[in-house]
Amino acid sequence: MSLQIRKASLEDIPVISRLAEEIWWPTYRDFISEDQIRFMLKEMYSAEALEKQLEEGVTFLMALRADIPVGFAGFSQTDEAEQIFKLHKLYVLPSEQGKGTGKALVDEVSRLAKADGGKMLELNVNRGNKAQYFYKKIGFDIHQTLDIPYHHFVLNDYVMRKNL
Repeated sequence: MSLQIRKASLEDIPVISRLAEEIWWPTYRDFISEDQIRFMLKEMYSAEALEKQLEEGVTFLMALRADIPVGFAGFSQTDEAEQIFKLHKLYVLPSEQGKGTGKALVDEVSRLAKADGGKMLELNVNRGNKAQYFYKKIGFDIHQTLDIPYHHFVLNDYVMRKNL
């Protein structure tokens, strides 16, 4: 079953929202509260929030295995002068983890960002998220440690970077 990665469109927004709901609970429930998960899903992954991100210039990619959506990524340029692109979102279903899907999505984001003049790819990852080890394995390094006030929560993140 081969993996296909394609650019997402407005019609894919409900699928991305559904995938986020399926992925966030098992990914985050061990280190952030249920209230925060619910809030973040509504704030960042509702159809309305995703449509707004698309309108604001975030490019979404869909990963499909045998034509079934199994993951997604979202990225945009965040610093034109420094040619930095940010990987805002990278999520794959738990059943898909370890199959190269996340790496394939990052590789495609990197390729597209580089083609658009990008020199650096940056992301934030919660310090409790084991995904940080995946990012290190594929070439990202910790650039900064931040505690970011976000509404009535605090995001305990690493900012990680990779040269393109």
